[in-house]
Amino acid sequence: MAKDTLEEFAAWMADLMRSRGYDIDHPRGGGRTRIADDAGVHRAAVTRLLQRQSMPDLATMRGLAHALGVPVRDVLVRSGKLTEDDLPAPAPPPRRRSARGRRITLEEAAELLGVPEERRALFLQVAAPFLPGKPGRAGA
Repeated sequence: MAKDTLEEFAAWMADLMRSRGYDIDHPRGGGRTRIADDAGVHRAAVTRLLQRQSMPDLATMRGLAHALGVPVRDVLVRSGKLTEDDLPAPAPPPRRRSARGRRITLEEAAELLGVPEERRALFLQVAAPFLPGKPGRAGA
């Protein structure tokens, strides 16, 4: 494994840890222990990664991904263990369409979501500004 890959991966992971509130820079901050506990891995594995000594194994990467809220795929690709071609990104979910192939209406959404009749008017009033392409509404 190239030293540059380890350096880049460790820097990326450290930035993620910091952005998620883990104090990994101070020995008494407890961040390394906390991320290790949250990830279900040994603290030594976290320390070796942050000190650029070794690339974590698959189980450690999986645990760190879950603890940091990032897809395991991203961790594996960033680590150099797999390439984008080895693990293609999943296709985005299809847009929700009605049986007739058109966008569903807010009323249909309320029905699908199980919004009670007595709250439908409120649901429609709150949700309407978020529809795209309508003058005076968000996304217009």
